[in-house]
Amino acid sequence: MSTAKSVIFSRLGGPEVLELKDLPVAEPKAGEVRIGVQAIGLNRAEVMYRTGQYLEQPQFPSKIGIEAAGVIDAVGPGVSNVRIGDKVSVATGQSIGKYGTYGEKIITLASSAIPYPKNLTPEQAASVWVQYLTAYFAFVDLGLIQRGQSVLITAATGGAGLGAIEMARLLGATSIVTTRSASKKQALLDAGADHVVVASGENLVERVKAVTNGKGADLIFDPIAGDTLPMLAEAVAWGGQIILYGALNGANVPYPLFAGFLRNFTLRTYMVYNFCGLAALGLPRNEEAFARAVKFINENLASGKLRPAIARSFPLSQIQEAHRFMESNQQLGKIVVTV
Repeated sequence: MSTAKSVIFSRLGGPEVLELKDLPVAEPKAGEVRIGVQAIGLNRAEVMYRTGQYLEQPQFPSKIGIEAAGVIDAVGPGVSNVRIGDKVSVATGQSIGKYGTYGEKIITLASSAIPYPKNLTPEQAASVWVQYLTAYFAFVDLGLIQRGQSVLITAATGGAGLGAIEMARLLGATSIVTTRSASKKQALLDAGADHVVVASGENLVERVKAVTNGKGADLIFDPIAGDTLPMLAEAVAWGGQIILYGALNGANVPYPLFAGFLRNFTLRTYMVYNFCGLAALGLPRNEEAFARAVKFINENLASGKLRPAIARSFPLSQIQEAHRFMESNQQLGKIVVTV
């Protein structure tokens, strides 16, 4: 029986729990495909999964990983959307443990294997779906963003933040973004941000009001939460929306009731899985929204209007170092592992 290298872990903990092991190459079952992986896109959700803080809990020994790109080398019964030899990238929506993408040969759902435009490298293709689907559904389906509106994107230097900047530009919105590091300001402007606020040295509310002529941001897209919500409530436009898609600053979030009365904003929590689906949570995929998003994203990737930014690449043998770098928050863009 042939084997391939795969990353697994058998206990919760830091990057050191990730092990690279030779495991038997599995055959795809009904509705599944096998991919010879060329590149893997890393996501902060995988750090949370590795430490037991994610929506899905690992069953040990557990695989890990959400995104990857490669070539299909086997298909299971009933698969008709892709064929052997197709170059595909793996979209989010499957179990992070059961269908983990950290490995040389992976099994994934055929419905998550998306052919990608020919102008993309495997590294770029592995960096597409989490960031762009997250921004697309938030801006198009929830935020109902219109041309000329303003979007405040906090913690903008990660993959999701940079994807949101690109998505805002495509939709004709003005982007105001935040970073804690002044050294990243120019890079964010180069990435397409219209305005950059350095959180460590500037008053966020004052800057947002200044660039929106006193109105505030029509939509705030925030992965931080924690005790920052009262400040965001002062920066949102009357009748605007605050979408929380993460909790980097903690899950204990004080609700600014008085500001809520005064500004009449809508506060909502959001996961990309609300649209992509996730069987582990019993969430079905919204097929219409998913197909529409994939078409929009692939068309704009093919035209070059969307271009994933790669912060740094690591070989699979350095998966622990790649996770350490991800936790250091130094990156501007996506961290990729090559196979």
